[in-house]
Amino acid sequence: MTHAASSHTTDVAIIGAGPTALFAAFECRMLRLDCILTDVLDSVGGQCAALYPEKPIYDIPAHPSITGGDLIAALEEQIAPFNVPRLLGSRVSHLEGGPGAFTLKNERGDTIHAKAIIIAAGAGAFGPNRPPLDGLDAYERSGAVQYYVKKRADFTGKRIVVAGGGDSALDWALSLSDIAEKVYLVHRRDRFRGAPETLAQIEAKITAGAIEKAVPYQLHGLKGENGQLTHVDLIAMDDTVRSLEADVLLPFYGLSTDLGPVAAWGLETQRSTIPVNPATMQTSLEGIFAIGDVAQYPGKMKLILQGFSEGAVAAHAAHHVAHPDKALRFEHSTSRGQPGTP
Repeated sequence: MTHAASSHTTDVAIIGAGPTALFAAFECRMLRLDCILTDVLDSVGGQCAALYPEKPIYDIPAHPSITGGDLIAALEEQIAPFNVPRLLGSRVSHLEGGPGAFTLKNERGDTIHAKAIIIAAGAGAFGPNRPPLDGLDAYERSGAVQYYVKKRADFTGKRIVVAGGGDSALDWALSLSDIAEKVYLVHRRDRFRGAPETLAQIEAKITAGAIEKAVPYQLHGLKGENGQLTHVDLIAMDDTVRSLEADVLLPFYGLSTDLGPVAAWGLETQRSTIPVNPATMQTSLEGIFAIGDVAQYPGKMKLILQGFSEGAVAAHAAHHVAHPDKALRFEHSTSRGQPGTP
């Protein structure tokens, strides 16, 4: 069925629909700014929904622990009263115009006329860094090699090789060790990058035999037939090879990122990030703001909670672009209430 291209007019176009973008939409609507959410993915949630919907997040204020999926659901509930429109499933590719009169188009042909733009595109287009192993494609197709854990229960009773030394590898090794038959944690050095509490939990699991550490090794090869994995081969610096019986390989080597068409819009960029003025979150182009992982400035921390703060800053700055003739007086939500409420 052919999609009929649509046209939208709004105050603020938000590029991205992850957690930072969703909260930016809330902040815009609280300032009575019309906005629209756009994303290349078919659903909202960004990396939270696509990469770790069941992974617990521990640094969201007021939530001792919340999964990526539940966080997105809560943010959706927060903006539900505003009926924020969204254009999903197509990448925004074209930009023209200037402050107060931007025109955006996506690859599907939809058009957005906006007075200001907030780029909340996470790390841009993202995909996993794949290990250079022979025959990898067949194991990826069968699900024997996976880069994201979408449904934890699928790994019950499995022999799992987790490769990597960062937060994702450590967190999933801990989480899956409770339900798996065996968990191996493979890293090229006998030192991991993680929070002290996480490292302490890993050591406790290793001592208890719930996790077996395989260091210092790197992935070397996959064995099996018709995409069904039976062994993961490792290699040490001295070329010693070790073979692990395994059903699943989870390589956590980070994401490769690409700003995509945004990089061609004339914005100043720096290694797949966009430098901004932290006082306004404005980029090098007037009327265009950037928040979340894609934004860069001195002291930047890539935390969701910081992205939420940046969304509020950007919404206030965007108000001056969208309505330069209207004074904006800061009010707390407790005294202002939701737009449209008595």
